[in-house]
Amino acid sequence: MEENVIFEKNIELSLPTDIVSCHKLILAQQEMIELLVAQNQELTDRLSEMEVQQKQLLGKVTALETRLNQNSKNSSRPPSSDGFAKKPALPRQSGKKRGGQSGHKGKTLDMVAHADHIVPLAPNRCVCGYDLSGIHKQVIEKRQVFDLPTPKLEVTEYQLQSCICPACRQLQVGQFPDSVPARVQYGPGVRSLSVLLNNGYQVSFSKIRRFFCDVFGYELNESTQVSANHRCYEALQSSQQRIQQELLQSPVNHFDETGLRVVGKLHWLHNCSNAKFTYLFVHAKRGKKALNDPASLIPAYEGWAVHDCWASYFGYESCRHAVCGAHLLRDLQGLIEQGSHWAARMHDLLLYAYHKSDRGQCTVPDMDCLYRRYDHICYLADQEEPPPQYRYKNKRPKKSKGRNLMERLVRYRDAVLAFAKYEAVPFTNNQAERDVRPAKTKQKVAGCFRTLPGAQVYARIQSFLSTTRKHQLNVFNELVATFGGSNFLVAPGGC
Repeated sequence: MEENVIFEKNIELSLPTDIVSCHKLILAQQEMIELLVAQNQELTDRLSEMEVQQKQLLGKVTALETRLNQNSKNSSRPPSSDGFAKKPALPRQSGKKRGGQSGHKGKTLDMVAHADHIVPLAPNRCVCGYDLSGIHKQVIEKRQVFDLPTPKLEVTEYQLQSCICPACRQLQVGQFPDSVPARVQYGPGVRSLSVLLNNGYQVSFSKIRRFFCDVFGYELNESTQVSANHRCYEALQSSQQRIQQELLQSPVNHFDETGLRVVGKLHWLHNCSNAKFTYLFVHAKRGKKALNDPASLIPAYEGWAVHDCWASYFGYESCRHAVCGAHLLRDLQGLIEQGSHWAARMHDLLLYAYHKSDRGQCTVPDMDCLYRRYDHICYLADQEEPPPQYRYKNKRPKKSKGRNLMERLVRYRDAVLAFAKYEAVPFTNNQAERDVRPAKTKQKVAGCFRTLPGAQVYARIQSFLSTTRKHQLNVFNELVATFGGSNFLVAPGGC
C-alpha cells in the first residue's frame, strides 16, 4: 500500500520504493509548488495593492494635515478664518520700545480758525472788590470743544400760492419743485444717510430704523430705505460710466473677484480698481462668461492688469498681465511648512527682488541675473516635484500643489517678475482685495442678497462710495449732491 507523505517540520519523511509511487509524489509536489506559487503571487498582488492604498491614504492624510494647517499666512484663506487662537509673538530684535517712536508723525485734533460758538470767560470783579465790567479785556488763551449739535430733522414746508394777474385777470399758480412730489416725504439728507449706513457701513434696515428712532424720533421704515437705495442706483448711472472711462484709460488696474450669496446661490462680485477709482459688478459666473459680459472692462483694457493668476484673465491679450506677489509668497510658505526646499529658495528670491525694487517703487538693476536664478529654481522644482505617473489611460493623475505652483511659475514668469522690470507695476494686488473686502463684511451682516437687483444696487453704490473716499471727499455731501442730480464725477470741472 502506498505510503502517505506528510510535509511537516520535525517529522521524518519516508520515501516511496516503487516508480509509481515516486511519480505520484512528484505530481503531488508539483501541485503543491503551483499552489504555493499562486498563493505567493496572490500575496504579492495584495501587498502591491496595499502599498498603493497606503500611498493614497498617506496622500489623503497629508492633504488633510495641509488643509488643517492652512491659515491666512500660508494660503489664500482670509484672516477671519484663522480663529481665536493666540498667534505666536514675533521675536523682538529691534530693541525699540512698544508704541509710537520718538519723532514719528502723529495725528491729533487741531484747533479751527473760526469756531461756531464763542463763550467769553471774562473776570467780573477783582479780588479787591473793584468792578471790572467796563474794563477792556484781551484774550490770552483759547480752548475748543468739538461736539455734535442736538440731532433733529428740519422740516421745510412748501406753500403753493396763487394770485390773479391784474393785467389779464387770469389765475396764476406756483409750482412745487420736482424733488417734492408728495404731500409728505423725506429729503435728500435723510435718504443719503440711509444709503450710507446701509451700503457704506453695512448696517441692516432694522438697525437703521432703530437708529433714526433713537436719534431723530422718526422711524424710517424699510420700504423707504429700499426706495432710497434704488433712487441712488439710478442717479449714479452717469457716475458709473465716468468711473469706467477713467479705469479704461488707467495705465495700471487691479482685478479680483469674490463670492457672494445671491438668492441662495453663489454669485461673484468682480472688481476693477486703482488708487482713485473703484468699479464693481455682480455676475453668476467667475470665469470667461463673466469677463466677456458687457459689464466687464478687461476685454477693452490695454494697460497693466494685476490679478491673482486666475487663468481666465490670461485669455485677454489686449492688456499686459502681472501676478500678485503676495499670493505667491503665501502659497510658497505653505509648501515650505511641508518641507519643500525649492519653495524656500523661490520665496527668498521674490523677497530679494521686492526689496531690490525698493518695495515695488523702482526696477531691479540686473534683470538677467534675476531671470537666471528664477529659471534655475524652477528647474530644481521640476526635479523635486516630478509629474505624476499615468496609471490609467483615460484618467489624468492629480498633481501635487507644489507641481501646480511650479508650472504656474514657469508658464507666467514674465507676469510674476513684471514688478521688478517695470516701475509702474506693483508687487501685490492688495488694492483690489481692499476694494472687495467691504462686500464680505456686508454679506456677514446680511447673510445674503435676497435679489440679484439688490446685489447690483449695492455694487454700484459701493463703487461710488469707494471712489469718493479715494478722492478724500465728504461721502455724505456727495450722496446729497447725487440725489440733487450732480456730484464730483459728473459736475462740470469735477475730478
